[in-house]
Formats: sequence, C-alpha cells, structure tokens
Amino acid sequence: MTMKTKGAISQFIEKYYLHFNSASVVDAAKAYEEQLNNGAKMLVSLAGAMSTAEIGKIFAEMIRQDKVQIISCTGANLEEDIMNLVAHSHYKRVPNYRDLTAQDEWDLLEKGLNRVTDTCIPEEEAFRRLQKHIHKIWKDADDAGERYLPHEFMYKMLLSGVLEEYYEIDLKDSWMYAAAEKNLPIICPGWEDSTMGNIFASYVLKGELKATTMKSGIEYMTFLADWYTDNSANGIGFFQIGGGIAGDFPICVVPMLYQDMEREETPFWSYFCQISDSTTSYGSYSGAVPNEKITWGKLDINTPKFIIESDATIVAPLIFAYLLDM
Repeated sequence: MTMKTKGAISQFIEKYYLHFNSASVVDAAKAYEEQLNNGAKMLVSLAGAMSTAEIGKIFAEMIRQDKVQIISCTGANLEEDIMNLVAHSHYKRVPNYRDLTAQDEWDLLEKGLNRVTDTCIPEEEAFRRLQKHIHKIWKDADDAGERYLPHEFMYKMLLSGVLEEYYEIDLKDSWMYAAAEKNLPIICPGWEDSTMGNIFASYVLKGELKATTMKSGIEYMTFLADWYTDNSANGIGFFQIGGGIAGDFPICVVPMLYQDMEREETPFWSYFCQISDSTTSYGSYSGAVPNEKITWGKLDINTPKFIIESDATIVAPLIFAYLLDM
C-alpha cells in the first residue's frame, strides 16, 4: 500500500504530542490506522453530545473514506446530527453557561431552547420539524405492518428528500447523511431515551402507533451479533468516544457470542481505544481501565489498548484528522 504524506495537523501532533495523554493520542491514531491497513474493520461509538458538538464536520468524511464500518450511538446523537442539519441557524450558544441562574435556565425553557452545556437546541425548529416528517414514516410502516430499527427510519427520512427545504449546513457536514448514503450499519441502544424515542412512546400511549413497529434493543443485539460474525475474519476494532450505553452495549457482543452462544472461535475485539474523562471510582465502568475488559471476555491479552483521559470534542477530531491525512 502506498503511504500518503501526512498533512499539517498530523505532522503537528507527531512532532509535539510526545508524552502522557498527548502521546496516547498519537499512539491510538497510529494503531487505528494499522488496523485498517491490515484489513480490520472499525466500530466507532458516540456518547455524550458529539453530534451537537458538530463532529459531523469531520466524522462524515471518515465515513465517506471507509475509515469506519459500523457505528454505535445514543439516540440523542442519532437525531441531533439531523437537527443541526435542519435548524443550525436557530441554535443559540451560551458561552457563560457556568454563570446561569435557575431563573436564566427557566427563561431558556420558555423560549423553547434546550441547553446542552454551551449550546441550546431550538425545540420548534429542531424537534418539531423532525417530528412532523418522521411521524408520517412511522405511521406508513405501522399501517403496512412493517417494522424497522430506529436508525432505519432515520435513513428513510433523510433519503426521501423531505428535509431538503430546511437544510442550513453543507450536506457534507452531516455524518448521518453520509451514513445513510452508504447504508452503514448503526447500533442505537436505549433509543427510547431520546427526544424522538419519547415522541414515539407518546404516539403509542395515544394509541396511534404500535410499540412493535419499532424494533427493539434485543433485535439490535442480534443484528450486531450477525454483523460481527460475518465481518470479524480480519479483526474488528473498537473506538469509543465517551462512556455509557453507546460503548457498553456493543462491546458485550463478543462475550455473548463466545460464552452464551458457545461459539468459541469468536475473535476478541482486535483494538480498543476510549476517550473519556471518567475516573475509575465507585464502580464506574466508563472509567475502568481496558485491562478490566479482559476479565469479561471482551479483549485479549495482546489487544492494543489505549485510554485517553481528555475532552473528546478536542481529541476525536485530532485522531480523525490524522487518519484522514490532514
């Protein structure tokens, strides 16, 4: 394989990121690249509010360049990338969020602005705009007796073109649109814990939709089990941004296949990296060092393992830039 010349960002981090957390950034990026060069595939998990942080500006290109083969994300990240696509100009940034009083927060609520750290998502232009269109797609499936996974409904909405009139950012900066174009597999555990999940539940409560129209988390796990079995010949790596269910859910597929299905030929994850500021305390799984995962049958003794204790909104774009030769 012909090696490309690394760009300015990559050269910068190789020159100056030499010790401690910064060295881990470079080591993890190089090991990720080595995995891909050896024919392995990569799962990227997105927790936190990475979509609202506009990770799509670089993550979409990772998808287009086949640097990621499967995604696990929270329901919030699934929808918030699309919300940013259709309502970007209506978002409000609050740089002084640390100084807000309870009354200030209440005033934001009354203006329909839902705060995520320093960024407020506009309810009317984001939530309700998507609700109008996704409800029709849910209802059509419900009436036809069809069932889909949460991300498949989102793909249908994006690819139908019904949102085009609302686009407020360059389409190339939407990671969900890039994923939809490739029909990239997505795992979205705990989707019910999201705005669209809550809205779907409200229609079920009102008797307008059947709960079974939306495929379940168990079906996500069986979908992932089949995908892992079919794609693990050369290894599958695990690149985890943040903690929580987006990472906890998919990493368990390996011990499930090996121990519960008794498929002892199932390979361990071939690479593991987590970017997190969680600490190893009070039984925190998100803060557990990678070696703990050996005891649960997720990682092998020789699996390359990296933990980067830092802000993912700073670190993930740097690693992606390295992989994209920027």
